Amino acid sequence: MRLHGLLSILGALLALLAGCQQCVSADSDTLAPPEVSQYNGTLYAACKMRPSTSLAQGLPKVYGQALFKQDYPQGTLKVLLRFNGFPTDGVPQLRAVHIHQYGDLSQGCDSTGGHYNPHGVHHPNHPGDFGNFEPQQGKINAMIESDATLFGGLSVIGRAVVVHEKLDDLGRGGDAGSLLHGNAGRRLGCCIIGISSPRLWNMHHKQYNRRLRRN
Repeated sequence: MRLHGLLSILGALLALLAGCQQCVSADSDTLAPPEVSQYNGTLYAACKMRPSTSLAQGLPKVYGQALFKQDYPQGTLKVLLRFNGFPTDGVPQLRAVHIHQYGDLSQGCDSTGGHYNPHGVHHPNHPGDFGNFEPQQGKINAMIESDATLFGGLSVIGRAVVVHEKLDDLGRGGDAGSLLHGNAGRRLGCCIIGISSPRLWNMHHKQYNRRLRRN
């Protein structure tokens, strides 16, 4: 009876330990989705940009894609921006691009919340503050590196990318809005970031490199 009791206690302890290990794994900042193994240690994500459904009349309708690539577990996040629909006449106007907190498009881009700011810091130090981009012939084609991540508890998967009406003042505007969002103006277009296959990244990255060689 004594041996049976000890075995029961040991079994309960082992079950408790296994449960705790699962909890630690679930909360780990380096927990990887299965696509990482499927694609040789790299995670890809995509975001299909469309005009806001609450877009004010007269503002440009922006379409395109934001594509993401990051090596597991702590590689630098690479972002490829491909947007079109900007005016082609006059002097090109710089446009700000940011990651916003919510992947909620129920009220157009207005329901995506503020900038994704997990550390509670001033703009432009949010991980998704991508900066300003100048359209050429109505298009933005740019490759950047970002402090944001696709992994762990701070992952931007499921959050939104937003293209703004104006340039980002990079926190130098001298007012409260500057430290929140760079006074970048209204939201032209937005999309939700989701895990993808490498297909879109590989295709558009090749096009981007060919364009660079031509220029």
